[in-house]
Amino acid sequence: MKIILTSIGTRGDMEPFLALGEILKDKGHHIICMFPEQFRNIAEESGFDFASLGKEFIEMLDSPAGQIAMGGGSFGFKKLRAYIKLISMQNAVNKKMILIQESVIEQEKPDRILHNGKVIYPVIWSRKNVGKTILISPVPYLHYVKNHAHVAFNGNYGPFLNKLTYRLANFGLVKTIMGSVKWLSSSSKVKQREIQQALFSNRAIYTISPTLFQRPNYWSNHLQVLGYHERSKTTNWEPSKALEDFLGKHQKIVFLTFGSMINTAPAEKTKVIMNVLEQNNIPAIINTASGGLIEPASYNKDLFHFVSNIPYDFIFPKMYAVIHHGGSGTTHTALKYGCSSLILPHIIDQYVWNKINYEKGSGPLGIDVSNINAKNIQAKLLDLLNNNNYKIKAQELAIEMSNEDFKESVHQTIIN
Repeated sequence: MKIILTSIGTRGDMEPFLALGEILKDKGHHIICMFPEQFRNIAEESGFDFASLGKEFIEMLDSPAGQIAMGGGSFGFKKLRAYIKLISMQNAVNKKMILIQESVIEQEKPDRILHNGKVIYPVIWSRKNVGKTILISPVPYLHYVKNHAHVAFNGNYGPFLNKLTYRLANFGLVKTIMGSVKWLSSSSKVKQREIQQALFSNRAIYTISPTLFQRPNYWSNHLQVLGYHERSKTTNWEPSKALEDFLGKHQKIVFLTFGSMINTAPAEKTKVIMNVLEQNNIPAIINTASGGLIEPASYNKDLFHFVSNIPYDFIFPKMYAVIHHGGSGTTHTALKYGCSSLILPHIIDQYVWNKINYEKGSGPLGIDVSNINAKNIQAKLLDLLNNNNYKIKAQELAIEMSNEDFKESVHQTIIN
């Protein structure tokens, strides 16, 4: 089959598709990745064809308004102003991306399209191509769950209000799609009820470990939870001698990363956490990644080692614990390798993963990244490292996850 994998978002939004792409490529299928331009390299390194959605979306997230919106914190005037600015920028960006989606999909005529929730043309396309599109979600609570609100609302407000949050989210998505139809070159008219029907009936695969989120037994068969999938990232990567020396020198190391997340005060956030680590003589490897953390001009190099890009499947098995933003991939990978976690959430689903990590017993309840200070981060860090129950539980979850094998189920679900 010719299969298009298309996702909009940060690096963490691409990884589930790349992992699925490897499964499908190994089965002989032709894979085309349609991502923002910034992710061309990681798609082509995996041997996939690439269609670019342009640079503008990621550039928008990297803007000052994007940093404020993605930097955590309560919804105050400053964040509201940032969201308004992003909305004004996003209209032109969305128009360009949906026109590219239309052009690529109509030209390639794929047998299947796997897409995330931010890519909306496949929903329109599915009206005349029933059964050929599959929503891929690495986060829970996009479809109704009795004891939890929609992921955008983050909480449990009781069955009635929970159901209302899903209806509100679906209503907003329908309106967004209908508002984008006017940009399309296709002359065929799209009706709102058709979009509603497509969203209700199209298949969805949650790429989440059932150890962390179990499929509700009242869901229809077109909604499946088929495990966490991770591609190998060490194929073209070797550790530096400095990294190997650091690993050889210390026993109980913490890994600190904010992944693709950015914020308005990365130097300050880095300093607060490093000061606490140093005061308690805790060795750490710090991943600057997309700039949410910054390497200082001077620091204790016996206690800290900085990296800018490192495969988690290499480093996590060597770590005791991970301090991170709570992305789906980082949360899964930490637990897969038996690392307890302290999550400092920035946006939306990261608050859900923070709650799941805490309820599973694999780490303390984390703090919104915008609210961290020397006092509260020290209390959480010392709890993470001194409460051995977190590590024990993380290792138990790792064993459960190691027994999951959904590769064939994923393949059959996609092609059938």
